[in-house]
Amino acid sequence: MKHGAFQDHYSDETSYCYGCGRFNEHGLRIKSYWDEEGVRTVCRFRPSRVYTALPGYVYGGLIASLIDCHGTGSAAAFAHHASGLELGSDPSLRFVTASLHVDFLAPTPIECELVLLGFLDEIKGRRVVVRVELRAKGELCAKGRVVAVRPRRLPINNGKSPDR
Repeated sequence: MKHGAFQDHYSDETSYCYGCGRFNEHGLRIKSYWDEEGVRTVCRFRPSRVYTALPGYVYGGLIASLIDCHGTGSAAAFAHHASGLELGSDPSLRFVTASLHVDFLAPTPIECELVLLGFLDEIKGRRVVVRVELRAKGELCAKGRVVAVRPRRLPINNGKSPDR
């Protein structure tokens, strides 16, 4: 298993996502990794106050975005692993969201690190289903289900930012 953030192994052409793209200067730039056992995935994110819903709590849209991007990054990692491929290998197994479901279980405090854990539920053809738990200070605040699909063809933008 190749180490480092899953998103760092995406091709340059597919690295502009607002949530996880390394080339999106205005994005969140989240990073997802394997846990120590290599069984589940982990993302750590510390939100700034700009993502406030009510004072002291995280805006739900950010929580959904984190679950979404960690879910699709985890889908890529799980698919590569199941196929016996290294992350960043050719072909790159990049995924997009087909379905996102989020349950908000408790208010999420903003002044702490958020930890997302990803669990593989299913791989079937081009489709990967990932469960994601979001915790703050050890408390389960949200959980999600991401159905991710590998596109038949990835977009080519010749290395140019989408806003150019």
